[in-house]
Amino acid sequence: MLLFDWGTYNSLSTLAKAATLGMKLTEIPPADFSRRSRGPEYFESYREFARKAFTTVTAHAPYYNVVSDSKLVRQRVLKAMKAALRNAALAGAEIFNLHLGWKVYGGDKDIELAAEFIKELLKEAPQNMYISLETTYTRRQLGSIDEIKAIIEAIGDERVIISLQLENVFMYEFHVDEHGNFHQADREATKEFWLNILKKALPLSKGFLSLRFAQVTGIYFGRRLLKKRVPLGKGYPSLTPLAQALAEFMVKEVREKELPLRMHLIYTGTPETKYEDTITLYAEIMKQVVQHI
Repeated sequence: MLLFDWGTYNSLSTLAKAATLGMKLTEIPPADFSRRSRGPEYFESYREFARKAFTTVTAHAPYYNVVSDSKLVRQRVLKAMKAALRNAALAGAEIFNLHLGWKVYGGDKDIELAAEFIKELLKEAPQNMYISLETTYTRRQLGSIDEIKAIIEAIGDERVIISLQLENVFMYEFHVDEHGNFHQADREATKEFWLNILKKALPLSKGFLSLRFAQVTGIYFGRRLLKKRVPLGKGYPSLTPLAQALAEFMVKEVREKELPLRMHLIYTGTPETKYEDTITLYAEIMKQVVQHI
């Protein structure tokens, strides 16, 4: 029995490499849904290969804002997102993951519009497909755990779940998006911090406990701090307390309690080192798992 599925993002051309390395999950990257050369045949070929080698296929939606003050823009984005979702279904994806994007109104109106948008996506989605909402790293975007909870409650459909982008949660919870002090925040990101985050997300995880991770640093664009993905070991947050928390939570809170959840961890780091880093991430967590089984 697998404790959790693990892997990284792959276009069709790299599926064989990921499978050879023993990865059990693959994610279709957002660029695949934006290229006109990616027709139905491409996604059908993706499905045919992936179902022979992987236990989980997810899809990352294109980077569109789901909230806009323009009805025309919302309609265009919804049309493009529905097309991406249909292609994800052709590729056999069980989860369609999306960023909610930038806030427009800064209050309940953003929650309301996001919920309406996702309700429309659900009409297009197969009954066996989940839509996951990814956590953000900055208060200028929609996607804190509490905001995602409010959106899920407004929709009222168990096919809408949270996806914890763990380094984003780290930045958001310690206000790194405001002060930029990664080092101070990292000292506070203990195993107990991560366990509390996982427990908070658990009620929003129906069918899947969906986790994502890469280490990051920050760069300033004017006065705005933007996150920058870096190779594993070159950024924040530290891996050891996170791995300890993930191992303990997966074994003690999900597996031993026999919760009806499949778990997965997607490495979302830099493409240059993503395969080495994915294997290292998996190994570090499993080293901690050994202590609990």
